Amino acid sequence: MLTILGFAMIATFLVLIMTKKMSPIAALVLIPALFCVAVGKGAHLGDYVIDGVSTLAPTAAMLMFAIVYFGVMIDVGLFDPVVRAILRFCKADPMRIVVGTAVLAAIVSLDGDGSTTFMITVSAMYPLYKRLGMSLVVMTGVAAMANGVMNTVPWGGPTARAATALKLDAADIFVPMIPALLTGLLGVLGLAYVLGLRERRRLGTLLPDEVLVDAKETVLVGAGGGDEAGRPARPGGIAGGGTDAGAADHAGDDGLKGADDDLKGLDPDRPTLRPRLYWFNALLTGVLVTAMIMEWLPIPVLFLLGAALALSVNYPRLPDQKARIAAHADNVLNVSGMVFAAAVFTGVLQGTGMVDHMAGWLVDTVPDGLGPHMALVTGVLSLPLTYFMSNDGFYFGVLPVLAEAGAAHGVTPLEMARASLVGQPLHMSSPLVPAVYVLVGMAKVEFGDHTRFVVKWAALTCLLILAAGILFGTI
Repeated sequence: MLTILGFAMIATFLVLIMTKKMSPIAALVLIPALFCVAVGKGAHLGDYVIDGVSTLAPTAAMLMFAIVYFGVMIDVGLFDPVVRAILRFCKADPMRIVVGTAVLAAIVSLDGDGSTTFMITVSAMYPLYKRLGMSLVVMTGVAAMANGVMNTVPWGGPTARAATALKLDAADIFVPMIPALLTGLLGVLGLAYVLGLRERRRLGTLLPDEVLVDAKETVLVGAGGGDEAGRPARPGGIAGGGTDAGAADHAGDDGLKGADDDLKGLDPDRPTLRPRLYWFNALLTGVLVTAMIMEWLPIPVLFLLGAALALSVNYPRLPDQKARIAAHADNVLNVSGMVFAAAVFTGVLQGTGMVDHMAGWLVDTVPDGLGPHMALVTGVLSLPLTYFMSNDGFYFGVLPVLAEAGAAHGVTPLEMARASLVGQPLHMSSPLVPAVYVLVGMAKVEFGDHTRFVVKWAALTCLLILAAGILFGTI
């Protein structure tokens, strides 16, 4: 019964947010609360929620101060050279911009932290997408998949968890998987190229100084097939003429002003710039990223210290500090609120035992004849399991059981550990991953739109990695 209710709870949540019947925060709180009562454990709801909040509180704190830190770095102009360099490379070509998004996300992902990757990638690329009227879900989808592939670096989390759970060396897991992971990354770049071509056909290649005015922000889930209503894109502009129902009244001067506001990140004369402190900010960011990789201090502590130092040095006057904090308050509230709401979802899943029963059921459904192919089975199961549960739950709860079943049929723990990494490109868009809320929040994309767009492509990327792993003999 718990197995059925667990899958029903997840399905209900996904349907409601993808059809936009409920906001993600409301669904993350109310749906698990209702199912907790349905399984007869409503009296323990408070305990489950507190356990979930306690687990995710450090993540929420990290995200809060990380958003402030990188927000300040954007304000002072640290990433302006990156934006200008990408703009020169992309030449306002939608295809190059989408490929550039994938490349930038992959490079920044080397720090091992998804939230940092998404903040830097969106900060650099969002103005370009807005300038050309490109689909924002293309940006979030490509960034999430590139980060998902690179999230497998030994210091990124999944590989370390697999190594710990099966008592293996992380390098022994990761190094042989590099060819398969590179194949997956090439797949993401190839997909970015195709999506970019679709965007190019829809919008055309524009001059760098052209500004397309979108009177009302839209999310083009079709990414090249016209607007959300299925109408073909009009020449030289945004799908459906750049407006949707009721937006025409906002065109003209007000629309231009709104577009300029969205593009202010490229304004070379904005008052928040601190050009004389550029190298201080670059050094501070380099030290911060190094400290995260070397694990000198817990990441929440590093970002707390970094945000305080960045504010104090760049804006020594108290009113200026308050202004910068207020400027990023919306992102902080949206993301931290989403994380704490997700704590209710994960708390109920784990506290009621739903996640254990779901994992056990999936393992038990594997036919005995597939025993010698348990690595393949693990790779396939990693897609839904890492999407519907946390990495901790999968690697410490499910993987050891799968590895034991594989060992009985002669499948080595190393093969099982490598196969378990396959699902990461899909995992990075899971509603249980706090970093994805940073991505969609900063990009101003509905989570349901992002999910509808990315799931199929991320699943294909995972299967490509799995096929490559088998072909290269590492799985």
